[in-house]
Amino acid sequence: TNLILDLYATFAEECLAIPVLRGEKTEGERFPGAVSTLCIEAMMQDRKALQAGTSHFLGQNFSKASDIKFLGKEGKEEHAWTTSWGVSTRLIGGVIMCHGDDDGLRVPPRMAPAHLAILPVVPKGADREAILAHCRKLSDELVDLTYHGEPLRVELDDRDLRGGDKLWQWIKKGVPLTVEIGPRDMETDSVFLGRRDQGRKERRGLPRAELLSTVTSILDDMQAGMLERAKKFRADHSHVISTETDFRDFFTPANAEKPEIHGGFASVFWGGDAELEERLRRELKVTIRCEPFDDEETGDCLFTGNPNSRRVVFAKAY
Repeated sequence: TNLILDLYATFAEECLAIPVLRGEKTEGERFPGAVSTLCIEAMMQDRKALQAGTSHFLGQNFSKASDIKFLGKEGKEEHAWTTSWGVSTRLIGGVIMCHGDDDGLRVPPRMAPAHLAILPVVPKGADREAILAHCRKLSDELVDLTYHGEPLRVELDDRDLRGGDKLWQWIKKGVPLTVEIGPRDMETDSVFLGRRDQGRKERRGLPRAELLSTVTSILDDMQAGMLERAKKFRADHSHVISTETDFRDFFTPANAEKPEIHGGFASVFWGGDAELEERLRRELKVTIRCEPFDDEETGDCLFTGNPNSRRVVFAKAY
């Protein structure tokens, strides 16, 4: 189960650019019937937690209930020791909520259906077929490149629409790079490049040869930048809390009728029980997301004062 969780975390961070906490669920949050539940937890832009993946060790509980047996090395029938693990379509929501902005989606390059969209710009009176032929040639050159072991994924948008309309549609879809090419760009053998991780005013012209030689490194830079941005956001809204008053203030909105974005990840010493955990859930709508693997510090429980308590992370969650 630990190996599966490591694979999930690697996928989330390296491909989805979503940083995650790895840890174990408390008994109150454990999958019913499981001996233990391990999880990865991510912070979304509203500071709520998303359980991004789980791995459950079921022991023999389910095999006994379903009478699943195998022949052991001593020639006797034994009930199987089983696990259950998986991630789901919630990761699609995770990408949207972690990286999206007011202009729409922002898809990490490693996971983008298209890495780059070529947008022919055809002013009135221009030779449309010549521009399209030039764009097709560039598309062929780009798809010959590889990005992380696969051909670069390129879309050539040859629809007869205004350039601004096409650009806006691709921005909303979250394509990492847009390349606009018009008559002037053809004359100078250049392109007009836009990055989805930057503002529309930061689009810039560059030689076609430079695009071909740097496009994969630009995508890697975008991928790394999206992960670092998400890590910083999580760090800015993760706090070690040492008093119950501060804990309650952290998870209580200033405006109860129209709650503002508040809270985040609260790291506290926990030596409580399921009853206390449920009471905090009812009162503050918070849950223990996990007991992190990378924090073995102990102290007195924030709520009960019990010594030798481990740190856990509380958050509001989906």
